[in-house]
Amino acid sequence: MTKAIIALMSLIIFSSFTNHEGYHVGDNATDFNLKNIDGKMVSLSSIEAKGYVIVFTCNHCPFAKKYEDRLVKLNKLTSKKGYPLVAINPNDAEQYPEDSFENMQIRAKEKKFNFPYLHDESQQIARTYGATKTPHVFVLNKEGKELKVRYIGAIDDNTESAADVKIKYVENAIEALAENKPVETEVTKAIGCSIKWKK
Repeated sequence: MTKAIIALMSLIIFSSFTNHEGYHVGDNATDFNLKNIDGKMVSLSSIEAKGYVIVFTCNHCPFAKKYEDRLVKLNKLTSKKGYPLVAINPNDAEQYPEDSFENMQIRAKEKKFNFPYLHDESQQIARTYGATKTPHVFVLNKEGKELKVRYIGAIDDNTESAADVKIKYVENAIEALAENKPVETEVTKAIGCSIKWKK
């Protein structure tokens, strides 16, 4: 295989990760003001932190369910480094009643979520960020007055089994940012259910 073919294949693979609407690594992220499961409105500016782990997720998706316990553990780790986790459910509850706000409250209590679980009822934030899957992660880093996107994609490299994870993409990104180092892997492919957009 020639170097030209290898370079072309690499470009195609990279483009499949980056050619999308919404944010790319290095972009400035917008704040939001969404309703949490406790009924209170939550914005990033209301959470004192060095940055944030934004996870678009939901109740009904089998992939999202596999990550619920992992998100609880992840938040414990990243919060200690100054990067708390914020979960957002953007799905249309009319199509999938399991993803309703009331069921979000029930699910969060059952799974003992230790992070905000916000309802993106208008789906505006998911569209702005460019989220397409549940789960889909955006790691944000405060840099001066700006909030920079520093990682986009999957939580780790094994959807099926937490015990068999070899690469913890989000944890690695947070560790690098906490040490003021560049994130080695900035983009991965999010694996999950497609977001259920309103018709």
